[in-house]
Amino acid sequence: MSANANAPAQTVNAAAVLSKAVARAAEHLDVSRALLARVLGLSPSTVTRLYAGQYQLEPQRKEWEFALLFVRLFRSLDSIVGEQGSARAWLGSHNIGLNGCPLELIRSTEGLVRVVHYLDASRARV
Repeated sequence: MSANANAPAQTVNAAAVLSKAVARAAEHLDVSRALLARVLGLSPSTVTRLYAGQYQLEPQRKEWEFALLFVRLFRSLDSIVGEQGSARAWLGSHNIGLNGCPLELIRSTEGLVRVVHYLDASRARV
């Protein structure tokens, strides 16, 4: 069997994994479904279906890239603060380095990327 024969199954599995991961990350960070919809570029009803397991993110669409960034934000923040309450507090507080509140910044693509880069840089410090 060739490696390409498994590609559709791997794509479906990756879509299921990322879809579940982004919903769990949003719940962990107490990000509302409305804000998650805005971050991913989806309608609120699509995000409701995502949470219910009736919709999976599609790798060929922009939502996939936004979901990867959001999960990366979660993982970076979790590795830095390590505690759910602290992560939520950080997201909701003004950050001098970002010159804004991360929860507000992630509403735009540019803001999401800035927050992820900031966290990546903070994580890399030794």
